[in-house]
Amino acid sequence: MSRACDLTGKKMMVGNKVSHSNIKTKRRFYPNLQEKRFFIPEENKWITLKVSTSAIRTIDKNGISACLKEARLKGRIK
Repeated sequence: MSRACDLTGKKMMVGNKVSHSNIKTKRRFYPNLQEKRFFIPEENKWITLKVSTSAIRTIDKNGISACLKEARLKGRIK
C-alpha cells in the first residue's frame, strides 16, 4: 500500500537532514496517516480509509459524505 492519504492525496515529501556541521543528507517526510473506519449513513455501510489526521479533522467538520463527494470529483476515490 502506498503512503498517501485517500482523501487529500498527501504523500511523502523529500528534503534534507541538516547536521550541526551543516552536512546535508536526503531524508523523507511522511504524512501522519491513520487507518480509520467511517460509517456512511446514505449507503448504510462502513468503509475503511487510510487518511491523514488533517483529513480526519476535515471529516469531523464537513461530514464524511461531503468529503467523499469532493474526493470522487477530484478522482482520488472511485
